[in-house]
Amino acid sequence: MKLEAHALAFGYRRHPVGRDVSLALAAGEIMCLLGPNGGGKTTLFRTLLGLLPPQGGTVTLDGADLRALPRREVAKRIAYVPQAHIGYFPFTVRDVVLMGRTAHLAAFAGPSRRDRELAEEALARLGLARLAGSIYTQISGGERQLTLIARALAQAAPLLVMDEPTASLDFGNQVRVLDQVTALARSGIGVLLSTHDPDQAFQCADRVALLRGGELMAHGSPGEVLTREHLRELYGVDVEVAEASLSDGTRRRVCLPAGGVPG
Repeated sequence: MKLEAHALAFGYRRHPVGRDVSLALAAGEIMCLLGPNGGGKTTLFRTLLGLLPPQGGTVTLDGADLRALPRREVAKRIAYVPQAHIGYFPFTVRDVVLMGRTAHLAAFAGPSRRDRELAEEALARLGLARLAGSIYTQISGGERQLTLIARALAQAAPLLVMDEPTASLDFGNQVRVLDQVTALARSGIGVLLSTHDPDQAFQCADRVALLRGGELMAHGSPGEVLTREHLRELYGVDVEVAEASLSDGTRRRVCLPAGGVPG
């Protein structure tokens, strides 16, 4: 399974956001997209998912033009975790996660025993079993975000697109989500996620893309892309990229503020 963008231009009616973006996500791979607020990450994701029509170029899924595929087929192949939202209806957390199985149901059919088992497994993986009967609109923003991630896991699609999945989570839950992302990739699922934290890309990504002003500024391995010069250009602040020793004897690159905004 492979999701590809070819010279993609994207945006809204009479409001172009980005252009000439080419990238590919394959099964078992983690790609992190970084960029400043307003840089076009969410609009790009919505176009890759077929929720917005391309303004130029193409999006393909296993070589087929995404626009030619029925929405149900797209949903079976790509799961989406949007940025957390409040919601309007008093569904339970379990019900929201079970909605991830919708693409696999026949018209007018209810969820099967297997669908419910997958939903319960997703709740357990994200530590949400204790909240399964809680009302989604009454839990915290971080818990809502975990619920949306669990819903995507229950969808059991071979590709997963996550828009800032850790943005509203405490440190412990950020670690748990990134551990799940790594485990999903090891099981053969391709993951495309956006983040504002370069350290998360160093932690889990196979490839990194930097998006600024709607254009790809750099694209490649974390070591190649997440340099002091690139991050300064991307975010307008000075950083240092250093190596940290971990307790298991391995080393990992980390980003540290250098103490100011360049003049």
